[in-house]
Amino acid sequence: MKRFGWMLLAIGLSLAACAPNNVKEEKNWEQYFAQYKVEGTFMLFNNSQGEFKVYNLERAKKRFQPASTFKIFNALVGIHTGAIKDTGMVIPWDGVTRKFPSWNQDLTMAQAFRLSAVPYFQEIARRIGQPTMQLWLDSIKYGNMKISRIDTFWLDNSLLISPDEELGFVKKLYFDQLPFAKTTMKTVRDVMLMEKTPKYELSYKTGMDNNDVQKLGWIVGWIEENRHPTFFVLNIQTDNPQIDIPKVRMEILRNILTEAGYFKGEM
Repeated sequence: MKRFGWMLLAIGLSLAACAPNNVKEEKNWEQYFAQYKVEGTFMLFNNSQGEFKVYNLERAKKRFQPASTFKIFNALVGIHTGAIKDTGMVIPWDGVTRKFPSWNQDLTMAQAFRLSAVPYFQEIARRIGQPTMQLWLDSIKYGNMKISRIDTFWLDNSLLISPDEELGFVKKLYFDQLPFAKTTMKTVRDVMLMEKTPKYELSYKTGMDNNDVQKLGWIVGWIEENRHPTFFVLNIQTDNPQIDIPKVRMEILRNILTEAGYFKGEM
């Protein structure tokens, strides 16, 4: 599907930019979180209709570590600075065996993005360097803009961002409103495309923090039907170690989007 980035650029990018009557709280979406006994928030912004729906508005304004959703930002800066030459750029496996077997191999940028391979993007961050990374965090005002160690700051609760801020960020990415070359932003959008059918295109990046106390899960992106984008952010959390975060977050996303009328090619 072709994008139509010229449409409706004036619509607010975040809750802070929207009048209260533009935001509809969807309390019935609680059922999808209760089904899996997780806390969370879901934001859905239909750009063509200017319709903004949110479940758990309070949580939507709270900041959390971005985890692997930061790979979107990391990829943009990496391509812009030349740390990433192109999506086919290979970083050889360092020989360290990690818990995800798919990470234990040479990977291209596109493969690493889809597999959410942390070691690849840690190396990209090191190549970018802390001063340059800090410059871009400050320029874009990404979350609280804090760096601890250059290769862990998005994973160790130094860098924090709210679901509301994530929504504004991916919306700006879609409409070429970030301070990067359009070719750079298109490259990142292309690697975010996870599903393409005749009825819809689903683009997103996941994230997860799997610590000993709380398990955090993200999905940020958009669904496009008939060249009309709708932006979404899902954020969930649980202290139940048995919860399968990757499975649960995707099922919640699909359940809510299905209830809202998506996946039919009619939006």
